[in-house]
Amino acid sequence: MRLLIDTQILIWFLEGNKRLPEKCHALIRDAANEVMISRISLLEIAIKLKVGGRLTLDRGVEGVILDCQKESIRVLPMSDEHILAYQDIPFYDDHRDPFDRMMLATALAEEVAIISSDGKFQRCHDIVTVIW
Repeated sequence: MRLLIDTQILIWFLEGNKRLPEKCHALIRDAANEVMISRISLLEIAIKLKVGGRLTLDRGVEGVILDCQKESIRVLPMSDEHILAYQDIPFYDDHRDPFDRMMLATALAEEVAIISSDGKFQRCHDIVTVIW
């Protein structure tokens, strides 16, 4: 199975956070699955680390990139198809986050399931398979 994981899931997985359900952890760990992140997740992490706030990662973006390599998590380049698919993601007044919308567009363009803890992703279940 090909899986895209959102930024929060990536961080929880890399940190061994217990908030990540075991079924999601098992899907990410399963060597038979191709696990990916959108490059937009790395940008989101870089921005959030720079502006401060809730996100703190001692290893920084470079460490996250290295961790992805160690865990065989593929970083997808942003493509024209991803950007074009952005137009097909429904727009909701209470879900305007451009990072989330770009991850959904990436999942749509790549025709892969996305793992997210964000309940708002479920609104797109008719065009993207959302796990969790």
